[in-house]
Amino acid sequence: MTVRRELLMPKLGLTMTEGLVADWMVAPGQAFGAGQGVFVVETDKVANEIPAEAAGTLAEILVSAGQSAPVGAVLAYWEDGQAAGAGATARAAAPAGAATSAPATPAPAAAAPAAAAVRIVASPLARRLARERGLDLAGVRGTGPRGRIVARDLPAASRAAAPEAAADDGYTRIAPTPLQATVARRLAQGKQETPHFYLAVEAEVSRLLALRRELNAQPGTRLTINHFIVQAVARALRALPWANRVWQDGAILAFDRIDVGVAVDTPAGLLAPAVRDIGGLGLGGLARRLDALVGRVREHGLRPEDLGQPAITVSNAGMHNVSYMTSIINPGQAMILGVGSIRELFRPDAQGQPALRREIGLVLSADHRILDGVRALEFVNEVVGLLEQPARLILD
Repeated sequence: MTVRRELLMPKLGLTMTEGLVADWMVAPGQAFGAGQGVFVVETDKVANEIPAEAAGTLAEILVSAGQSAPVGAVLAYWEDGQAAGAGATARAAAPAGAATSAPATPAPAAAAPAAAAVRIVASPLARRLARERGLDLAGVRGTGPRGRIVARDLPAASRAAAPEAAADDGYTRIAPTPLQATVARRLAQGKQETPHFYLAVEAEVSRLLALRRELNAQPGTRLTINHFIVQAVARALRALPWANRVWQDGAILAFDRIDVGVAVDTPAGLLAPAVRDIGGLGLGGLARRLDALVGRVREHGLRPEDLGQPAITVSNAGMHNVSYMTSIINPGQAMILGVGSIRELFRPDAQGQPALRREIGLVLSADHRILDGVRALEFVNEVVGLLEQPARLILD
């Protein structure tokens, strides 16, 4: 007799209290294998494909795509095919850490799904975009690994929900996507509940640009300005560990590991995963880890562990000709660093003569519950010092 089990909303991050079910990748009555993606959860601007811990069959969906549920809530029931007493229901824990491990005794393989149930292999981002644009993925040819459909495979098409008819007063009311609604609510919450204050500084980056050119001349090396900035933030957190903290539920959480959030632009909007455990990495190791993270965001979808536990996010708008950017702190974090573009200008040197400088504008938004003005100044000036003496970023 089959065992009926509960599929729960996982806790994917330290501060996560609820998640949005963005997509069901398996339909009721359809079988799935261990490790196969079953549903997609969106939270804190990140989409996570949740894999099955064991093989089974999805029996019933309780929380539909587009609906939110608290951590630990029952989202669906599934059957694993193991023998059990009549009416037995076992509670299956959803993944909550960096990796999902297989059960000690694997469940027997489930029967193959009905012929009518054709599994479409697509990344969470591609599924979300298809849903928002009203596209049928069955007709899309995937170019990802093993034919997986990724975001770039989707043609630009109209969204599923057509805008409501324009009103006589000259505007059209458009319903937000689930992700837009989640981001709007979370950032409004962050702005209202977090006591923000802001510090604007400039870093002279002529040495950094010269070092970047020298390193990129080596075969196989491609370092960006963002690699140097994220490395500078990580090194500043390592030097000033009191900055690697957040405020949560009336207490201060001090992190042992250094994670840094990175804002990434995608067709679905701005996402902010974390590059994890980078306090001990050199610049090359950091660059490879960050590039892999960005690749997962844009192509194949994120893993639960990509949420990390960052105290700060880097949001780089330098490619858009912006001098300064003042950003909203992500809920559950203590800082966000807005990065502007590099500007060339003349300033007086030590002798009072005009000297050409290449400056990048930085704005640190900080949570006053964690950092007072003096501490925030110390942190942002540490970042500036590292950018102005970039050799420190490539040394252990």
